[in-house]
Amino acid sequence: MSGMLLTRNATEIHAKFFHGLANPTRLKMVELLLQGEKTVSQLVEETGASQSQVSNQLACLKWCGYVTSRQEGRFVWYKVSDERIRMLLELARAIVADHADRIRTCTRL
Repeated sequence: MSGMLLTRNATEIHAKFFHGLANPTRLKMVELLLQGEKTVSQLVEETGASQSQVSNQLACLKWCGYVTSRQEGRFVWYKVSDERIRMLLELARAIVADHADRIRTCTRL
C-alpha cells in the first residue's frame, strides 16, 4: 500500500512540475530566462504581460524552483535555476515538432 501511495505522490508531483510550465506566460518567461538573466521590467517588455502578472508568475516559478534571483542595487535579476530545464524544453520542442498538427487539433486538452 505504501508503494502505491509513493507512486501516486510522485505522479502528482511530476504533474505539478509540468503544470508549472503549462502556463504560456510562465513558459515564455522561462524561455527568455534561458537566454540570460533578466529583471522584471525586461520580462514585462519582452512578454507584453503586466508588471503584476510577471511578478506573480515569477513568484510561482521561484517557489517551485524553476528560477532563482539575486539583488544588485535596486534591481532583482532572475535566471533559470537548473540547466536541465533547457534540455527538457529542447526535447519538448522536438516532440511537438513531430506531433504539432495532432496537438493543435486536440479537443481533449
